[in-house]
Amino acid sequence: MQDRHGGSDRTTTRFKAPRLLTALLALTMLASACGENGGGDAAGEEFSGNIVVSGSSTVEPISIAVAELFGEDAPDVNVSVTGPGTGDGFEQFCRGETDISDASRAISEEEIAACEAAGIEFIELKVAIDGIAVLTSPNNEEVKDCLSFGDIYSLVGPESQGFDQWSDANPLATQIGESKAAPFPEVPLAITGPGEESGTYDSFVELVLEDLAEEREKEPQTRPDYQASADDNVIVQGITGSDTSFGWVGYSFYDTNRERLKAFEVAGEEGDCVAPTPQTISNGDYPISRPLFIYVNNQKLEENPALEEYVDLYLSDEGLATVPQVGYVELGDEDLEATRQAWEDRTTGTREG
Repeated sequence: MQDRHGGSDRTTTRFKAPRLLTALLALTMLASACGENGGGDAAGEEFSGNIVVSGSSTVEPISIAVAELFGEDAPDVNVSVTGPGTGDGFEQFCRGETDISDASRAISEEEIAACEAAGIEFIELKVAIDGIAVLTSPNNEEVKDCLSFGDIYSLVGPESQGFDQWSDANPLATQIGESKAAPFPEVPLAITGPGEESGTYDSFVELVLEDLAEEREKEPQTRPDYQASADDNVIVQGITGSDTSFGWVGYSFYDTNRERLKAFEVAGEEGDCVAPTPQTISNGDYPISRPLFIYVNNQKLEENPALEEYVDLYLSDEGLATVPQVGYVELGDEDLEATRQAWEDRTTGTREG
């Protein structure tokens, strides 16, 4: 298996996308759709220049979709959207290289410190909700359809390094208890998932592995010996490449490739097995769910009027209508109101832990 640090960088999203995005998925995304008249706001102001968006490959499809809409009214503005991963995106953002950082987790204390050291203030805006789907091949009839957090920890947690058969995880699953799927069968365990540069990796560790790892006095992390990539399409290909595979990816990428993938149900604290759906993700029943964000550089906002217009569109009803179109779950009324208020007030800093 390839070490998790061997995953390739990604600059675009290559997955089976809804029609809205098909024309936009290129090596470097430049959304500058042509209009008959000059682009601008309701007062007739025309905009030009560049907007640079980078970060989470999970949030990337939303930002691309909004960029397409923006190009219809502002054809002279180039909006570049890339998805190297949340961590890499924050590194660029806190060096002042990007206007917006897409993120599939809240910014960390270390990243806040890096931005502060560079004199960069940001506005944090929650834009959607995503679930992380735990996956295998549709041909996998050997493993039961529901996994507990203990099962997942036994397969891909910090104590599972070297396990190359599902059955290798049985002693560990027995120690942890509350298994939904053990004893596992003696079949190959081929794991593909996000690498450490990905916000999906961070969220998976935090939501699924961290509590058990700390209880067992282990470092909260995945095993290092699996095929890792920041490219969600590579992850999908890896999962489909073995009949008894295991992997995880953002719900949207499962949803747009569901004929090629099989999602496990996951048991939360109550022990009920829950499948990932827009409804179970939105209401919190599915235990591996997370908010999605964009972070806006406040100084660049003051310098670039087009950036303000882009974010205005992003948070409009029209812009947020792209969220379900690309496979994610819309914010509830309370979260949406808080996001729009933070933008209206230009509230800097983070509201998420």
